[in-house]
Amino acid sequence: MTTQGGAPALFEECRIVRAHGELDRHTVAPLARALAEARAARPGRLLLIVDLSEATFTDCSILTPLCDAWYDCRARSGWLRIVYGNHTTDLVFRRTGLLDRFPAYASAQDAWEGRTADPGTADPPRRPA
Repeated sequence: MTTQGGAPALFEECRIVRAHGELDRHTVAPLARALAEARAARPGRLLLIVDLSEATFTDCSILTPLCDAWYDCRARSGWLRIVYGNHTTDLVFRRTGLLDRFPAYASAQDAWEGRTADPGTADPPRRPA
C-alpha cells in the first residue's frame, strides 16, 4: 500500500511518497500512481522523497515508476531520493547498476539534507534555485 503524505514545514517545497509492505508486479500500482500524482501536483522544480523504509520486500517492478519519476525530477531541475534500509531494495538497485542513482537514505530528514546512509556517496550540496 502506498500513501502520499503531507509535507512538514521543513519539506515545504518537497513531496513525500511512502510505501509499505511487499512491492512486486502485483502490488506496485499504488506506488506508481502516488509518484505520478506527486509529479502532477507540483509545477516547476520538483524535489521528491520516496520512503520505502516500511517496504518488507521489493523486486525490479519498482524500477520503472522510480526511473520515470527520477527523469522527470531531473528535467525539472530537482531530485528524487529514496529512503530504504531493506536488503532486497538494496539488492534490486545494486544488481541493476542503479545504486549510484538511488543510494540509500536512512530517513526523510537525511534525504532532504542529501546525507546518504553510506557517507561516501553523499549528494553534493546544491544551491537554491
